[in-house]
Amino acid sequence: MATYTVNAAAVEHARRLIESRQYVLDSDWGATQPDAAAQNAYLERHTWEEYAAWHLGLTEGATDGTKARYAFVYGDLRRIHRSGLIACVYRAAEWRHKQVELAAHDLLQRLDARAGVA
Repeated sequence: MATYTVNAAAVEHARRLIESRQYVLDSDWGATQPDAAAQNAYLERHTWEEYAAWHLGLTEGATDGTKARYAFVYGDLRRIHRSGLIACVYRAAEWRHKQVELAAHDLLQRLDARAGVA
């Protein structure tokens, strides 16, 4: 099983998106999360560093500048999605990636507080 470290740059990026209200509160993450075509299109116009900022996890042992390096996407490559954070919390918890789980949970709580989600 792969192991992950928390991508601190992605956490900061997510915090900035939350503070600037660049979020979606209600979405179907299964339909919204970026598929391979959307990721490839994004990479044609952006750097790997910008791509990495959308992923809360860094795969240990994987090479920077490859899709295999980045895990736990939380937005649609434009805005953060509450459902994306929930998916990150759930998936990280399911596979016992505790630090990623806690980072996603913290961001979810921050988003809910900013958006006034009760």
